[in-house]
Amino acid sequence: MAKGPLAVRWLDWTLEQPRAGAICIARVEFENTGTIRWRKGIRLGYHWLDERGNPLIWDGERTEIPHLAPGEHALIEARIRAPIPPGRYGFALDLVAELRAWFSELGGEQLQTTVDVLPRVEPAHAEVPPWVEQGEGWHRRVDETHAEGYAVVAGAVSWGGSLLRPRPRALEPYQPGPGRVPGFSHPLVCPSVVEGVQLERLPDIAGLPAYAPPKDEPWIYDGRLVLRARRGPR
Repeated sequence: MAKGPLAVRWLDWTLEQPRAGAICIARVEFENTGTIRWRKGIRLGYHWLDERGNPLIWDGERTEIPHLAPGEHALIEARIRAPIPPGRYGFALDLVAELRAWFSELGGEQLQTTVDVLPRVEPAHAEVPPWVEQGEGWHRRVDETHAEGYAVVAGAVSWGGSLLRPRPRALEPYQPGPGRVPGFSHPLVCPSVVEGVQLERLPDIAGLPAYAPPKDEPWIYDGRLVLRARRGPR
């Protein structure tokens, strides 16, 4: 066990079953085995690792911990965001002195194990106007993408108009395409959203309900997920 100003002894811990992309809770008990009281800037963090121990997600969400004196211990609850996609991952807990070092870099030990991350399974819903229909395979692909871990899934819009009802210029960014668009910079139209996630409503786009992408939940835009607008709103 490492000794020095900053050192920790892990006593006990539990982790709720992680589901891809979702928040679960870790309950962690530990003791200050260093020589100084922990002050502001000492926090609990976590990492997700591949099968060889290489970091996939370094620096998960941080959790404040009590200002423990040497020899004191505490039991805390920490929010853990599971990785995407489902699978088997290495999982490590560590304390960090912000702007200085992780305790494990000072000779301490991480609390490390292997975790099976299950698919995300919350029910999802999409606000689709009656004059719009889901394209072939839409439901299957959306369900698979939610299971992969994404809380919000949106796609493209095809337009079944005519010379009298041409495709609205506002829908140009939503042309059907070959796949996922990283960092899609436009509002999401008719997104499928898992239960419990609230999105910011924006003005309609060509009569379609539009929402801002969430800031704290994983989301994705996929041009292969096509909604077919038959004629436009009346």
